[in-house]
Amino acid sequence: MRIVAAILGLGLILTILWDAFETIILPRRVTRRIRLTSLFYASFWVPWSFVARRIQKPRRREKYLGLFGPLSLLILLGIWAFGLILGYALLLWAANAKLYVLSEVVTFSTYLYLSGVTFFTLGYGDVSPVAPIGRTLAVIETANGFGLFAIVISYLPILYQAFSRREASISLLDARSGSPSSAVELLRRHRVGDNLYNLDRLLGEWEQWSAELLESHLSYPVLCYFRSQHDNQSWLRALTTVLDTCALVMVGVEGGPIWQARMTFAMTRHAVVDIAQVFRTAPTAPESCSGRLSSTELVRVRRILKENGIHFPIDEQADQRLAELRAMYEPYVFALSEWLMMPLPPWILPPDAIDNWKTSAWGRLQ
Repeated sequence: MRIVAAILGLGLILTILWDAFETIILPRRVTRRIRLTSLFYASFWVPWSFVARRIQKPRRREKYLGLFGPLSLLILLGIWAFGLILGYALLLWAANAKLYVLSEVVTFSTYLYLSGVTFFTLGYGDVSPVAPIGRTLAVIETANGFGLFAIVISYLPILYQAFSRREASISLLDARSGSPSSAVELLRRHRVGDNLYNLDRLLGEWEQWSAELLESHLSYPVLCYFRSQHDNQSWLRALTTVLDTCALVMVGVEGGPIWQARMTFAMTRHAVVDIAQVFRTAPTAPESCSGRLSSTELVRVRRILKENGIHFPIDEQADQRLAELRAMYEPYVFALSEWLMMPLPPWILPPDAIDNWKTSAWGRLQ
């Protein structure tokens, strides 16, 4: 039994340390099929989202979903700490380490208590190892505790800095494309005079934003669960709006920044596909995505663009090209939307939509 306990304890310690290294220190996508962190988030998100789907009020549901990211992060850190404490307790018990104990029978709970106070460097002194092997394990565990705390202290600011940068760009999109964001509204608001110069600059900025999102959300997938401050905003909505806009420009918006739209489309689609692979969300069947922009809605898109002086080609070839571009990203954003419970943006802004910057707790601007 002690040999088995030693193997289990050592395996548990090495697994947690390696998982923490891959999750925090190694800032890149890890392709190992089984990871403790990935298993934790997948198993924790399933019941959490199950409850969320049964909450009828959208605002209450969104508030509940917003708790998952920060709370799951704290629970994961607690699991790491408890796993290391349990692992060292198993090693101490397996080694039958001699202890100095004040009027207490030594049991496994005694070793677990010693491991806990050692890991958190409390140093009460009521239980302490007296043999070399016990003292050696105590020193190693103390070093692990300090190391984990140091990593966590540096890990949290990195996460929230990446989150803050992401949300700043999403908030800037509010006045440019409406709330919720819409590709048609984005084109309409950027039609100034006879050119779309500002749209070229905007798409260039979102190409950079997509690259940063790809890097940060592949390195730290927990960021995907962090929700935006407003219920009608999300990183997935913003990403999809940009893809929709690029698709329209690439099909043939007269005077549009076609080259920049191609570059932004490539980078943004790359981010969507790779993030979908992280969650292992299989792309939705293309026919299931067709309802997002029906033929009737496409006619409305053309009419709205024409009314705002934006020429969009009216022919079967243009419709086919738009369908091909949509098929390159919509199956992935639909899959992510279903998994993360983040609604996708409409192509056309709803008539009753009001920009977030126009609203407050005391009413709305007219």
